[in-house]
Amino acid sequence: MIRNIAIIAHVDHGKTTLIDGFLKQSKTFRYNEAAMFQTLILDSNDQERERGITILAKNTAVNYGDIKINIIDTPGHADFSGEVERTLNMADGAILVIDAQEGPMPQTRFVLQKALELGLKLIVVINKIDKQYARIDEVTEEIYDLFLELVTENSHLDFPIYYAIGRDGKAWENIPEDISKEADLTPLFDGIIKNVPAPEINVDSPLLMQVSAIDWDSYQGKYVIGKIKRGFVTPGLEVSILNNKGNWENGKITKVYTTRGLKRTEVNKACSGDIVIITGLKNACIGDTIADVEFPEALPRISIEEPTLKMAILPNTSPFAGKEGQFCTGRQILERIYRELESNVALQLEIDENNEYVVSGRGELHLSVFVENMRREGYEFSVGKPHVITKKIDGVLHEPIEELTIDVNTEFANTVIGLIGRRRGIMTSQVENNNGTSRLLFEIPTRGILGLKNQLMTLSRGTAVMNSLFIRYGPAGYAIPRLRKGVLVASETGKAFAYGLNIAQGRGTTFIHPGTMVYSGMIIGLNCKNEDIIINVSKEKKATNVRSSGTDDAILLAPPTILSLERAIDFLDDDELLEVTPKSLRLRKKILDKSTRLRTEKNAEKLKNIKRCA
Repeated sequence: MIRNIAIIAHVDHGKTTLIDGFLKQSKTFRYNEAAMFQTLILDSNDQERERGITILAKNTAVNYGDIKINIIDTPGHADFSGEVERTLNMADGAILVIDAQEGPMPQTRFVLQKALELGLKLIVVINKIDKQYARIDEVTEEIYDLFLELVTENSHLDFPIYYAIGRDGKAWENIPEDISKEADLTPLFDGIIKNVPAPEINVDSPLLMQVSAIDWDSYQGKYVIGKIKRGFVTPGLEVSILNNKGNWENGKITKVYTTRGLKRTEVNKACSGDIVIITGLKNACIGDTIADVEFPEALPRISIEEPTLKMAILPNTSPFAGKEGQFCTGRQILERIYRELESNVALQLEIDENNEYVVSGRGELHLSVFVENMRREGYEFSVGKPHVITKKIDGVLHEPIEELTIDVNTEFANTVIGLIGRRRGIMTSQVENNNGTSRLLFEIPTRGILGLKNQLMTLSRGTAVMNSLFIRYGPAGYAIPRLRKGVLVASETGKAFAYGLNIAQGRGTTFIHPGTMVYSGMIIGLNCKNEDIIINVSKEKKATNVRSSGTDDAILLAPPTILSLERAIDFLDDDELLEVTPKSLRLRKKILDKSTRLRTEKNAEKLKNIKRCA
């Protein structure tokens, strides 16, 4: 007997922690295995552990009695919604996890809508009921309101609600009177068996399955992951593969694996209803249909919503190019992007007229995670400022509009509302919570969100939490005024000295330490005024025999502001690039030569004035 279930939720509502409890309490591990003492067991990717979020959807399986439960852990951040869309078709049911304090959030709505569209049987878990400001009754009402808004059939409203403390591995069918009493996840295990239908078993019909995920290793090469819709698979089986161009090609399965816990177990046969991992089909991609050679039948391709943001990736052309990276050429970068496209279905590629590789994704985090992966793999390249993807509908230019939710201390609410207003956001609701915070809801163009997080954290002293979700395309609005000041640009190539940086800090904030190698056209700081300033930070104080009072004492510099990858991408303006290497992040001007850059800026200003007069 099999059950296939996905865990879906908004980011940080406790999906992966709940799966930890499933894995441990089902005795998937020995009592002395390292995994028994770990948290976020499935978040094995380095960036997932560092960021504390799930980025890639993953499969695991546990045994409860004589029933195998295949579990699919999905990301909770809206930028990785493509991972949710491609994996939900392997499930027959879904556990919707909702924080007892926060309640339904933007991504909650998205994942619930996708699950309902696929007809999955829903189980709701109100998690973290031990929070100080948990509001279980109110959240329950909000859940029912959300279902009523999204359901298309009356049967969708027939769902059980469980209450849990995922971190402690506890769940209840009813609100517990005393959460400190001994409990485990048995009620939830029983709820899965009772409420989630078993997959249809049909081993006598021709094979039919769809590729929902791809994995690799250096030993077996490509692994193809999917749920068998009907029939069975065995090693050595000849199959037909329908690719995204509508062409059939033949292949041969080499090995078949199923999952238990964190391990893949090789099997001689896997039947319909189970989720399998197979090797040997090197040309298979996500969304492809795998069918019987004699009865090739196509399944509808997995539907993925369109990306809303694009960013150019190009080879590094700075004076330091090739010094820190292992893969630096345009061909190597393009090959890496193509490899990413095979598994990252929400990512798209276009090569523009300047021969730049323009990648499109769901948001800044989606793109920055890919950039960081390339960086860690030894790639060296440059990226440009992200831009929203617009399109014409009935001859009118439209841009993506997002629902923006901001939770912030009430004392900063008016400041935040003013900031969002300057970014063309429209507030739709404001609710004050009993814990001294306010939830602000806006509709805002995606371009208004670019670079927002850094400003928001500064204005709110680090207390704001923002979440956004694409809702529709709307008519393009007015331009957003430039909200960033000018930059400090290095005039010479060389080593930055404290004397030169001290002069720069008199003009603004610096981004580099003394001793950092710089080049002409490299951005070394943020000006306190709107214009760019060219400064020689490689300048040393000339040695003389004359000392003046105070000026020859040791120079005391303010600590530089070190930008993370996301903050550096947010910082970029249209005429700037971010140089990305395995060791460094360097902001720079697109045109490094200062005289050429100034001449280009003057010509652009003249053209702008001519258009304005016309």
